[in-house]
Amino acid sequence: MVRKPDNSTSGLPAPTPAELRILQYLWEHGPSTVRAVHLGLYDPFDTAYTTVLKQMQIMHEKGLLHRDSSNRAHVYKPTRAREQVQKNLLKDFVSRVYQGSSARLVLQALGTSTPASADELDQIREFLDSLEADLRKENKP
Repeated sequence: MVRKPDNSTSGLPAPTPAELRILQYLWEHGPSTVRAVHLGLYDPFDTAYTTVLKQMQIMHEKGLLHRDSSNRAHVYKPTRAREQVQKNLLKDFVSRVYQGSSARLVLQALGTSTPASADELDQIREFLDSLEADLRKENKP
């Protein structure tokens, strides 16, 4: 199955949920062998090593992982930073679910989910203040 490219300039496909799980492991633990990913993410009795190997080979073919073949055990690492992937996935989600409106997403998240803590609200206010300051700078003649 060919996945459509994400909205990034790289043209790489958006990761599937299983691929995202492997990417998250690699972002947390750094470059790793298939065995390390297999033991770190899966119950060896439920998921075979060869299943993880095949998944990571596919991810390499798709351009999601870089493979260092200089040693006997190949070492894999993500080709994109966590923040870049998160930004692209969020952009796609907002586009599909909220017709591109970040405001709708934020209002929905703040209005119906678990209430934000006082610290989280302070962080949101600081971020909004920063955005407004940047906007004012851009609009000054």
